[in-house]
Amino acid sequence: MAVAEVDEPDKGLKSGAIGLLSSVVIGVSSTAPGYSLAATLGFVATAVGLQSPAVMLLAFIPMFCIAYAYRELNAIDPDCGTTFTWAARTFGPRTGWMGGWGIIVADIVVMANLAQIAGQYGFLLFGADGLASSTFWTTFVGCLWIAALTYVCYRGIELSARFQFLMLAVEVATLTLFAVVALVKVYSGDAPKGSVHPSLDWLNPFAINSFSALSTGVLLAVFIYWGWDTAVACNEETSDPKRTPGRAAVIATLALLAIYLVVSVACIAFGGIDSIKDQGDVLAVIGNQVLGTTLGKLVIIAVLTSAAASTQTTILPTARTTLSMAAHRAIPNSFARMNPRFQTPTTSTIAMGVASIAFYVGLVLVSGNVLADSILSLGLLIAFYYALTGYACVWQFRRELGRSFKDAWVKGVLPGVGALILTAAFIKSAKDMFASDYGSTSFHGVGGVFLLGIGSLVLGVLVMVGYELKAPEFFRTGPRNDLPETQPQPITQTL
Repeated sequence: MAVAEVDEPDKGLKSGAIGLLSSVVIGVSSTAPGYSLAATLGFVATAVGLQSPAVMLLAFIPMFCIAYAYRELNAIDPDCGTTFTWAARTFGPRTGWMGGWGIIVADIVVMANLAQIAGQYGFLLFGADGLASSTFWTTFVGCLWIAALTYVCYRGIELSARFQFLMLAVEVATLTLFAVVALVKVYSGDAPKGSVHPSLDWLNPFAINSFSALSTGVLLAVFIYWGWDTAVACNEETSDPKRTPGRAAVIATLALLAIYLVVSVACIAFGGIDSIKDQGDVLAVIGNQVLGTTLGKLVIIAVLTSAAASTQTTILPTARTTLSMAAHRAIPNSFARMNPRFQTPTTSTIAMGVASIAFYVGLVLVSGNVLADSILSLGLLIAFYYALTGYACVWQFRRELGRSFKDAWVKGVLPGVGALILTAAFIKSAKDMFASDYGSTSFHGVGGVFLLGIGSLVLGVLVMVGYELKAPEFFRTGPRNDLPETQPQPITQTL
């Protein structure tokens, strides 16, 4: 028996505002490929050496699998709440609520890191290295970035999409130029000592000398693919909402794979493994050597635009998740308020900006080490809600898996494999993070990264229980297929 499609309530978002290309751009931008690669490749290289491109390929597999889960679930239920709505319909309201919580917390946590990078690189672009190393000034400018991009999101999805086109164009053009010049210098003999010609063996994961090194590298690389699901979170604002967002998610993961493979090969070939190991910003280390001092500024611009674009595309899905949760009465109705002029969530968008600034400033005031550990804990939250989506897909379509090979493959095998890989990553990560010497902080012999990651999920359970006691209707009835009887009225003020 076929799974019935769901007619979602009209939440007031602007339907048909963006097409396939805009959705793909939003999905790719949300991962911050320039920044993610610069910040992660050095640590991946430390773990697996020349097999770093192989790890990029392996980490792509669960992301590609889960992208199909998003595509298939969106085809029958194009709700901007994504994991929240789908898991609630499949496994029950409480499971769905926790899926929504995972998205919200992960996005707020990463905003602190993106804002910090935007603040630092804004100063580095103009040669103000002293200000770039100042905690106060980078935090101040980072908060301004969050506020400015919250305003862009408030002004409408079309303006947001145009901004993303510009940011991603600059970023991809710079990364392409960097990779091409680096490889040309390697093959022409103009690269520095230690450079090495690329080899197909770099794509062979079996050349990695230990399972521990392999798992460490994959866990690091999985993070850099996170964010493509923003394309699906904007589903209610796309043309053909049941098909376009899912196609965009799959295309975005493929585009990211191409970017990461090409740039990682170029970096390793030009600089060699020894020069990029343990580097927290690989592109900064070899950027000037590849492009020269003047053009090397383009690398700074690429990372800056990457962080800025991702900041905006992190606000977008979170605001739509809370909008959906409010429309289905899983959180207070005020989060469902819409601006009638821009057709964007008002309370949800502004609340995301305010919460991100508060979290960022709060962690900076507490300790830079706590801020760093909060970023490391993201892996647990990402694996949690992506895996939940994969399992929801398999269970939702369980009666259709025997109809054809295609149904079994795209609705069962791919989502199931992706969910199992991410579950294994969650367990392995949690085990590693429990150690007191994992990360920069610990509490009574337990790693601070573990406490922040698992603690945020436990906090979600407590918040959920508290809200259920106050407003139990959603937890009794689940997501609605029709408009709530008491629909919050749109507010009329504009920014």
